[in-house]
Amino acid sequence: MKNSIPQRLTQLRKAMDQHGIAACLIPTADPHLSEYLPEYWAIRAWFSGFSGSAGTLIVMADYAGLWTDSRYFEQAERELTGTGIELQRLRVAHTPEHLSWLTEHLQTGQCLACSGEMLSRNAAQQLQDSLQAKGIHTDFRTDLPGWVWKQRPALPTAAIVEHPEAFACAHRGDRLQALRITMQQAGASHHLLSSLDDIAWITQLRGGDIEYNPVFLAHLLVGPDSIQLFIDPAKLSDTDLLDALRADGLVIRPYEAIDEALISLSRDTRLLFDPERICMSLALRIPDAVQQIEAPNPSTAMKARKSPCELDHWREVMRCDGAALVRAFRQIDDGVRAGKTLTELDVDEIVTRERRRESNFVGPSFATIAGYAGNAALPHYQALPEHPTQLQPHGLLLVDSGGQYQGGTTDITRVWSLGPLTDQERLDYTVVLQGMIALSRAHFPSGASGPQLDALERAPIWAEQADYGHGTGHGVGYFLNVHEGPHGIRPPSSGGTLVPLQTGMVVSIEPGLYRPGQHGIRHENLVVVSDNGSSEFGQFLAFETLSLCPFDTRALQNERFSATERNWLNTYHARVFEVLAPRLQAADRSWLEARCAPLSP
Repeated sequence: MKNSIPQRLTQLRKAMDQHGIAACLIPTADPHLSEYLPEYWAIRAWFSGFSGSAGTLIVMADYAGLWTDSRYFEQAERELTGTGIELQRLRVAHTPEHLSWLTEHLQTGQCLACSGEMLSRNAAQQLQDSLQAKGIHTDFRTDLPGWVWKQRPALPTAAIVEHPEAFACAHRGDRLQALRITMQQAGASHHLLSSLDDIAWITQLRGGDIEYNPVFLAHLLVGPDSIQLFIDPAKLSDTDLLDALRADGLVIRPYEAIDEALISLSRDTRLLFDPERICMSLALRIPDAVQQIEAPNPSTAMKARKSPCELDHWREVMRCDGAALVRAFRQIDDGVRAGKTLTELDVDEIVTRERRRESNFVGPSFATIAGYAGNAALPHYQALPEHPTQLQPHGLLLVDSGGQYQGGTTDITRVWSLGPLTDQERLDYTVVLQGMIALSRAHFPSGASGPQLDALERAPIWAEQADYGHGTGHGVGYFLNVHEGPHGIRPPSSGGTLVPLQTGMVVSIEPGLYRPGQHGIRHENLVVVSDNGSSEFGQFLAFETLSLCPFDTRALQNERFSATERNWLNTYHARVFEVLAPRLQAADRSWLEARCAPLSP
């Protein structure tokens, strides 16, 4: 593929010259602004050869650059070599963001093009405002990459199925009614949604159009009398399901008919939409006479707070997932120590195979990250079949994996000692675990947000003059996207929204520490925000840990642990053993018992 990149860029530049375009912007996005993309919209990857999940490509007549963050610096350097594309490192001192770079390098009167399908309405507006201030024009209607890439893969055609009501813990009609109530409160007659997880949650449908996320390509237009679901009708072949959808007021229309539906909105329409979650190409279809009400999708906040029924299913999923992981990690640990030949690819295969043995497992929730030694220093490392790295009986193995189950979504990272370790490996392993424990134990007032708590996790790592470049935690969907908003735990950012953590929200806790070429550490559990009582100072909250899998105490510098930290870990391990041991056979149970043995003072 890499050898084709210069030719593809040449074709793109010819198209730019024909249309009078000075710069072409290619984000990583689709019309639904998804994190993971169908191959049809893997446009940035096709033009750059960079396979990471986040990046923005800018092509000009005499320059091409790709902006990405620290998770992908090493990967991008490797994949961009020989393509003629320069890596631009995001959030690094003296390196401009792509927007400021454009304002500096484009001239007054020139034009930048970006397909309106690949930018949110807000992002497009921000880009337009910034460039217009410099006298630079923007074109969101001309899809130059699509014009060049003529042999694109077909749109996905996976069947759409119903999320069984026993697992969904709700009636579709109740969710639609709650949505209409919030619309009325916002003064809206209609509501437009394009975010696939919102649509799947509202309709209680699931699909397979996006790898790892059980969603389907669709738009939803909720009106006062009908609800139009824009999908490929061939995906809905179950007549009973079709009848049930119609009974709930849903009208099935072709996927591409959304343009016509928006253009046809009457003058008295009051349309609610989230400008961060609909693309610019749809926004351009809305008639000027329509009153636009811009606000977050109400369903985003609704689905973020999991119900007691959903959490009960999720806890059972964690028991299943934990048992599968113990079986998998015991095989890997024993195999390496016995001299068996195992690679990082084998780790992925073993973990997925053991998960498939559990009931109601659907598939992985993301591509497994199995990184041995220096490979783990790449936070989003992916092992390649052509370069398999063999595990050795020394050093550390990082495994970040997750599963999609009918009753919940999992995401967990563990780091395993495969044999003798260096003092630096033990120190880094220990301080990262201390950071996880500090946040896991946190009690905080109602109204506190993730950015306000982030420093609790980082403090033990900062104390060693170290840090990590990714967020500390992300929301997780319920048999939906493994990354879900609106909440998260990350450092405060200028202009960033502080979303309060609320009871029922599920979020990851995942600090890390990465030493390029040496090793990478990341510990991760999923937790749910829980009520922790009240006082004269108000309501307080805490985290209940959901994930069930031991940490490798063989890698710890035990003497660095305080009595409080040691007690937390011993209590957690006692619970892990109590819950998982009855689900395991003798060899796995014995291995688990050793891993859960209490730390001594």
